[in-house]
Amino acid sequence: MNINTQPLSGFMELLPGEQAEFDRLKNLIEQTYNLFGFTSLDTPLIERSEILLAKGSSELDTQIYFVNNGLYAKEPNSIALRFDLTVPLARYVAEHNESLTFPFRRCHIGKVYRGERAQRGRFREFYQCDIDIIGKNKLSVYYDAELPSVIYQVFKRLNIGAFKIKISNRKIFNGLFEQFNITAPFSEVLRIIDKALKVTTEELVEEFTGLGLDNSQIENLLKFMEVRGSVEDVISRLAALNIQNALFEEGLSELKIVIQTLELLGVEKDYYEIDLGIVRGLDYYTGTVYETVLQDSRIGSVCSGGRYDDLASHYTKEKHPGVGISIGLSRLFWQLKEFGLLQNINKTIAQVVIVPNDSTNLPTAISVAAYLRNHSIKTDLLLEDMPIKRKFAYIDKLNVPHAIVVKTVNDTEVLSLQHKESDGSIKKQELTKEEILKQIL
Repeated sequence: MNINTQPLSGFMELLPGEQAEFDRLKNLIEQTYNLFGFTSLDTPLIERSEILLAKGSSELDTQIYFVNNGLYAKEPNSIALRFDLTVPLARYVAEHNESLTFPFRRCHIGKVYRGERAQRGRFREFYQCDIDIIGKNKLSVYYDAELPSVIYQVFKRLNIGAFKIKISNRKIFNGLFEQFNITAPFSEVLRIIDKALKVTTEELVEEFTGLGLDNSQIENLLKFMEVRGSVEDVISRLAALNIQNALFEEGLSELKIVIQTLELLGVEKDYYEIDLGIVRGLDYYTGTVYETVLQDSRIGSVCSGGRYDDLASHYTKEKHPGVGISIGLSRLFWQLKEFGLLQNINKTIAQVVIVPNDSTNLPTAISVAAYLRNHSIKTDLLLEDMPIKRKFAYIDKLNVPHAIVVKTVNDTEVLSLQHKESDGSIKKQELTKEEILKQIL
């Protein structure tokens, strides 16, 4: 019987070189998160179903992978795979509330699972890279500026193309709706606003009218939608709208603080902008919101996040406001691979491969490998007995930066360091192991 060896639909499986590049990106993200003082956590992959279902999202409820442990899915003791890293964080904060120091910074890079329809670049098992800052009873708005500065550093270091961090504030929208007595569904109005640059004014008016908005409400919304430009222009034009609403004014004040603090944190102006059209996730977020896009239009949004009033209200009476942001690494990697934008696809993480010319050179090859590994050089050692032609083919296929051939010349054992130059030529040097170490370093 032939067994199908393909991975399940919606589960990404990489070749060794691709996996090495995926891990490099993942490690760069985690190292940058750690640089900003975010402690790495790893909560369990499996949670009690009641924990995951507490948020009551009908869409997510249908996507949860329940684990068959002899119980019905929604019985109190049933269990399921986590569908994001935020709900486990909420449970973690509630459970360890008395032991944590607030504001609490955590980063978590891990796999999550959603039973949705698999399609190109959309997976059922995927990595998320989250950071959150959680307060107790209160959390300064200045933290809202720190997270985009982290993302700025992440994408500068990843070096995968030009990017822009788009920033807005939900309170501005809420205040606007209050001021103009707009009772139409919030999400529907925002959906139309999001079309502002894609359709004519007449089409916008028609859609707003279809939601039951009157002429005055539509006129004020159109004025609001004209607010764009540099960060300074947007802030001054929002203020010029002269909207006398406490929530709107609070949102505008917070937006000013975030922009001013980004400059203090060294984020270059070319990498961020105010975009009042950001609508993703607004049902969840309560203040500042972010979305980061790669300028390569084929890829678009690569991470999003924002401020939320209360992280753990389903699990504790304590109030925990927070701000967080998440990079969908699996989707990002798939897109970079799909469009040929990955920087380094090698067949191995090894910096050097050592090849003994024949069995008599094997002890020296083993000794040199141990020496280099003791100095933190990632070293591949070929121990297989095969013709020298196949050994060189092995080196070529791995495409490592350096190769060491251990051979005997005139009854003397030598180490031949081989390095491929940028023009494809091979530079060879006979060196001691100490000299080789210096060359590799």
